[in-house]
Amino acid sequence: MNRQQKGRAGEDLAASLLEKQGYRILQRNYRFDRGEIDLVALEGGELVFIEVKARHGDRFGSPEEAVTPEKEEQLKKVAEGYLLEHKLDHQACRFDIVSITYRGNIPQISILRNAFV
Repeated sequence: MNRQQKGRAGEDLAASLLEKQGYRILQRNYRFDRGEIDLVALEGGELVFIEVKARHGDRFGSPEEAVTPEKEEQLKKVAEGYLLEHKLDHQACRFDIVSITYRGNIPQISILRNAFV
């Protein structure tokens, strides 16, 4: 499985879990300018921009540690583009991170709500 396929599998797993927890996935892989948001969803009337990070083991740190301040800024710009494009400038929104750590073939998944502002 190449990197793109692994990323897609992680996003599929995250989307499935989020839907079971009441999120409604609106869009996958939303692109704006040179950035991308993995998942855009609604949860309880709030728009949620979701970054999915997956790792095999924790030798290089946890998946959520890969979301650097620079990545946060890029995600914010892409989210602004989404809000403008969909005329949702007064919509309440937040950023979540779905962290997937594989131990062998078994994924451990956590959702970090309101991961950054």
